[in-house]
Formats: sequence, structure tokens, C-alpha cells
Amino acid sequence: MSAIALVIIGLVGLIIGGELVVRGTVSAAKCFGISPMVIGLTLVGFRASTPELVTSFQAALAGSPGIAIGNVMGSNISNVLLIMVTAAILALIAVNPAAFPRDGSVSVCV
Repeated sequence: MSAIALVIIGLVGLIIGGELVVRGTVSAAKCFGISPMVIGLTLVGFRASTPELVTSFQAALAGSPGIAIGNVMGSNISNVLLIMVTAAILALIAVNPAAFPRDGSVSVCV
């Protein structure tokens, strides 16, 4: 079987599996009386973290702890930076002009 066929089969499996997970989670949450917003936030968080979990798990099984640590560190750095950029775009951040040279130089040095 060619690599392209395997990729297509994998994508179809991901779509079907994702749909089944979402439907099952929503129906279970509705049975427990959980709000739709909590359901959505939980699903988004789980979907965002699953690839990192699988990568770290496979790296740990392969005996490569550096890949797992790099995956966690890179993920956390990118998440923090994305949140900071989004917050800066949505609302201006007031900075005391006197504190900026001190704090900015420390940030650059670290």
C-alpha cells in the first residue's frame, strides 16, 4: 500500500474518531448536566494537548527523554507567547515608561 493511501486512510480515521469522541463526550456531559461551554473548553483543551501527549509518550518509550522534555518546553513557550500576543492585540498594555528600560533589559538578558 502506498504512503499516500495510508495518509488518506489515517485522515479518514482521525475524522471519524474525532467525531465519535465529540458526540460521546457531549452526550455524557449532558447526562451529568454540565454546561455546553465547559464541554467545548474541555474538548478544545484535550484536542490541543493530545498530539503533545502522544509525542512525549512515544519518545519516552523509545528512550529519548530529550525529545519529550523539548516537546513540553516548546509547547509551553509557544502557548504563553500566543496568549501574550493575543492579549496585546485585543487590548493595549499600559507600561510605565520609567520601568520599561529596566524590565526590558532584564528580559533581553534572560
